[in-house]
Amino acid sequence: MSNPSSVSPDQSSVDTLKTVNSGADCLAKPQLGEPYLLTPGPLTTAFSVKQAMLRDWGSWDDDFRTMTRDIRTQLLSMIDDADQQFDCVPMQGSGSFAVEAMLGTFLPRTGKALVLANGAYGQRTARTLSYLGREHTVIDKGDYLPPRGFEIAQALRADPAITHVVAIHCETSSGILNPLAEIAQATADAGCKLLIDSMSAFGALPLSSSDLTFDAVVSSANKCIEGVPGFGFVLARQCALEEAKGNCHSLSLDLQDQWAVMEKTGQWRFTPPTHTVAAFIEALRLHKSEGGVSARGARYQANRDVLVAGMRELGFETLLQDHWLSPIIVTFFNPADPNYDFSTFYELMKQQGFIIYPGKLTVVDSFRIGCIGQIDTHVMRQVVKAVAHSLETMGVTSAKPPASAFAEREKLNG
Repeated sequence: MSNPSSVSPDQSSVDTLKTVNSGADCLAKPQLGEPYLLTPGPLTTAFSVKQAMLRDWGSWDDDFRTMTRDIRTQLLSMIDDADQQFDCVPMQGSGSFAVEAMLGTFLPRTGKALVLANGAYGQRTARTLSYLGREHTVIDKGDYLPPRGFEIAQALRADPAITHVVAIHCETSSGILNPLAEIAQATADAGCKLLIDSMSAFGALPLSSSDLTFDAVVSSANKCIEGVPGFGFVLARQCALEEAKGNCHSLSLDLQDQWAVMEKTGQWRFTPPTHTVAAFIEALRLHKSEGGVSARGARYQANRDVLVAGMRELGFETLLQDHWLSPIIVTFFNPADPNYDFSTFYELMKQQGFIIYPGKLTVVDSFRIGCIGQIDTHVMRQVVKAVAHSLETMGVTSAKPPASAFAEREKLNG
């Protein structure tokens, strides 16, 4: 699995971007005048994706069933399912609905999960399992340290009752890209099953069923495919789906039952988000025309590299060391300057056309800037200029973080 974490864009990334943008260095600006969403989803979408929602669809109509079938087929192609061992099951609701559906469907009530947590979404997984009454244990790495393969192997040897491992592909509370290859290897070596939350990475970072052993992976329409919120989807081994009958705690979130009905009728069991599905079809078309997963990831990587370089030039420091930085979202320490106030900073950025994210860490004060959506390096340079203007307006003379922030970052050095 390739490592997309170098902060200097390689030549292949540059060449891909030139091809995608046909010699231009910018995508079309939002045509409705809305600000750019520099968040890990919802995100800035193409105008044609918005236009796709102007038509009404009958959820039982053959045309809509064809759309559902096309979505399932195209998503499966993104995991290199050459042996056709997997199937795709869309699920109504937000990404968290789909994650809960995956956990409740594939983790038997007699099973036990090892949750790998290094941020808010790993913790949410553990909380979800508590609600479901599923036995679980947690490797908690704090806010941003990555779970490593040797730690997982030790935990699985120490507790033979564990049947499943749950991993977050990209933990967006910090922006860290977790080492999925070594996680998958340690899980497979122990004879356990791996469930992957790739909510904010699927469609931009490679995830091949030929290279990694996993039972299911979950993502959402409004992430790296650049659709709009309304449904998630789980790509799962067909044998795991067959074995999951009767596991789920919820009728609405039962992926096995949803899959069985879709296989039989081509329809969703309950009212689907028809307009979101139509928008997703267009988002998939754009994803393919851009060059698929590799090209989408290259654009995001270039966005991150321009952003990080520009912010560091202004004096900001990233939470993560370079080799852990994902191309999805970047966390920056808040400046120590007494004139800095995040709420004011946020509003100043919004006035200039950019909506950023507050930090989600418990140890240090921070904020986040997303690199995904219909944005490119031209936009990211504008973002850096807007940050500089905001600091000047607030009277912030130094973006350097407090010494305590550097102390926390040193924990990553090992």
